Amino acid sequence: MAAARANWKGHLRLSLVSCPIALYPATSESEKVRFNQLNRRTGNRIRYLKVDAATGEEVEGEDIVKGYQVAKGRFVEIADEDLEAVAVESTRTIDIDQFVPKDEIDDLYNIRPYYIAPEGKIGAEAFVTIREAIAATGKVALGRVVLSTREHVIALEPRGRGLMGTLLRYPYEVRKESDYFDDIPEIKIDKEMLDLAKHIVQQKSGNFDPARFEDRYEKGLRELIERKAAGETIAAAPKEVQAPNVINLMDALKRSLAAERAERQSASAAPAKKAAAAKKPAAKSAGRARKAG
Repeated sequence: MAAARANWKGHLRLSLVSCPIALYPATSESEKVRFNQLNRRTGNRIRYLKVDAATGEEVEGEDIVKGYQVAKGRFVEIADEDLEAVAVESTRTIDIDQFVPKDEIDDLYNIRPYYIAPEGKIGAEAFVTIREAIAATGKVALGRVVLSTREHVIALEPRGRGLMGTLLRYPYEVRKESDYFDDIPEIKIDKEMLDLAKHIVQQKSGNFDPARFEDRYEKGLRELIERKAAGETIAAAPKEVQAPNVINLMDALKRSLAAERAERQSASAAPAKKAAAAKKPAAKSAGRARKAG
């Protein structure tokens, strides 16, 4: 995968110490399969037009302006000059304002990660100094950055030789969990059932290894495209079997635990069987050699 272009270039500043930096997207979805919309009859791509909702006539780009709906059918027109009046001053500098414990930042506030690297060799010493200063605190640094006219809070922390900056949501963007969880009843779980559930968790426990993750849908899409391109006829997939309703929770837990144990035993026995199978031909050959002697 080719290195991404910088999304933003500017300076990072801690008090009077500053250095030129660049922000690079740390994640990417550009490799995923994306479809175009086509005209079934001609096979040509579909082009979208911007039309007037009332007249149906196409509108030229120079005649399109921004608007905010303040009441049904009533809009306030906002010109670029109006936006400049409220635009946050973009100094192209991320000023570190505060240091906070990382565990105090709820995961709900995390939006998107960026890699932050020094821009050019000039200022590398200052960059490393700031990075090491953040690392010494054992905390994350909070600053502000303007991206596409919007100001964001960004949390900075050391990562390898550089920094990782995570854009954070504002409080008004985070919904209250009570709106969704308050109706969940308080239930005291039977100890035996809880112990069975814990055993299932233990059977399924392991280490986090992203290399084991496979996007099965993406893989299936690519295989489908290859088969279609080769002229194959694709049969419809079988309907998904719905999970049965749990009537007896205790019985379901017991059967689940038994299934997990059987699966683990099967998995652990597989390498031994493979090794035994590999040894058999060698043993026969040795036997023949002794008989011939």
